[in-house]
Amino acid sequence: MLKEPFVIVNFKTYKESTGKNAEKLAKKFSKVKGNFAFCPQTADLRLLSKYKVPLIAQHIDPIDFGRNTGWVLAESVKEAGAIGSLINHSEHQLSFEEIKKCIEACRRAGILSIVCAVDKKMVSLCTKLKPDYIAIEPPELIETGIAVSQVKPKVISDSVEAVKKIDKNIKVICGAGISKGEDVKKAIELGAVGVLVSSAIVKSKQPEKVLKEMIEYAK
Repeated sequence: MLKEPFVIVNFKTYKESTGKNAEKLAKKFSKVKGNFAFCPQTADLRLLSKYKVPLIAQHIDPIDFGRNTGWVLAESVKEAGAIGSLINHSEHQLSFEEIKKCIEACRRAGILSIVCAVDKKMVSLCTKLKPDYIAIEPPELIETGIAVSQVKPKVISDSVEAVKKIDKNIKVICGAGISKGEDVKKAIELGAVGVLVSSAIVKSKQPEKVLKEMIEYAK
């Protein structure tokens, strides 16, 4: 499972983190010590499972076994090596009913559910569905290099407070613009137990260095 506090590196569908390039990154990152996970494309999960780093799927669909051509089954990502999945990322948003079914699918498969929310209202709604984690990510800050923890700290602290009022067992992580160690440190100070990071690491000329710095500041 995930040891807290942690850094989740979202590979998205960047050229630098697809297929053979994803494996190159994973090989480099696997030598880094600390609490972190990869979040690769579904097609790359099994390829990266040999590196003994926790894997988070980027998405699953609200389905069970059956006639679902082209959809992603929770059990299939688990078998490919994933210990959990993102749900409702701002780049792949779902309806509330679909979010509910995806969380149920994760429970059925025995993997973690990490539900992404764009604001405090969505945080509260999704917390009532009892996922394992809520990830607050204001979409306007994604890939800007302007960290939510620095420019909108109240978004994180308010989300943490909102979640605690509903279920103290659910943890909050955050993302959007996280670019350096100080951004991670601030997020942890605000009550998050982890961060979602993508381009700041994946597209960096020194990705291992950036990852190491973020892990160090997360302690």
